[in-house]
Amino acid sequence: MGGRRTAFARIIATTGGLGDLLPAPGTTAGSLPAAVLWWTACAALPFTAARITTTAAAVAIVTLVGIWAAGSEARRRAKGDPGPVVVDEVAGQWLTYLVALIFVPMPSLGRVSAVAIVGFLLFRFFDILKPWPVGALERLPGGVGIMVDDLAAALYAGAVLVLLFRLII
Repeated sequence: MGGRRTAFARIIATTGGLGDLLPAPGTTAGSLPAAVLWWTACAALPFTAARITTTAAAVAIVTLVGIWAAGSEARRRAKGDPGPVVVDEVAGQWLTYLVALIFVPMPSLGRVSAVAIVGFLLFRFFDILKPWPVGALERLPGGVGIMVDDLAAALYAGAVLVLLFRLII
């Protein structure tokens, strides 16, 4: 039974194994597929309330399951935050979009596309830069530290995304 749980945790933590297969795992295997999936869901859910509810549920589920899976995979690999563990990028990317959905009107698929692209770039920027307290949160133990720093980076990205779209674009 432990072998199945370990394999299941690995699949979740590496986003279906993409973290192990692709170069630049954080971007290619985590954030980019999350951005494409979010855009696709928004195209299928034309109403703002449905987009918000779906994104919020996805963030909550991926975060909770991701804490367990990332922690399990980190223990298996005997590394604090293994590069192939990219479930944290998925949760962070979607949280960036959730913040934008709440504060930025997105009446058209063109606007959703613009948010998807700019949100992707901003999340990657803040995830790599790790401004305070993102870097400090990364030092929390196990799956919590792996996940929470990306969620904090997502809040920065979401806030800047909202400012850009409310004030400039």
